[in-house]
Amino acid sequence: QVQLVESGGGRMQPGGSLRLSCDVSGTIYKIYTMGWYREAPGKERELVASITSIGTTLYEDFAKGRATISRDDAKNAVYLQMNRLRPEDSAVYYCNAYVAQTAHSDDVNYWGQGTRVTVSS
Repeated sequence: QVQLVESGGGRMQPGGSLRLSCDVSGTIYKIYTMGWYREAPGKERELVASITSIGTTLYEDFAKGRATISRDDAKNAVYLQMNRLRPEDSAVYYCNAYVAQTAHSDDVNYWGQGTRVTVSS
């Protein structure tokens, strides 16, 4: 099995920064695209940013210029740095990854349990 564990959430000040981490563990052959999503109260879960296995990144409009997604394949980890935080960034942030457990298996989509971010003064 594969587990994703996020960390780094909490209460943050408007205008401040967050850095979220997601560690992937378990039986892993290869991790493909990894991403960060968020879900605010009363809203659908939405993509924040994603990064492919070759480092190609994608950002949603609200994250462009404020967020940076990165990965460390040696550590099986993905990170999200977001600056100039706004109250509307408050949400539960989820890590997502497509993981193949063997050389002969298809990649499967996994989710973490989420980490809550509250932006408030």
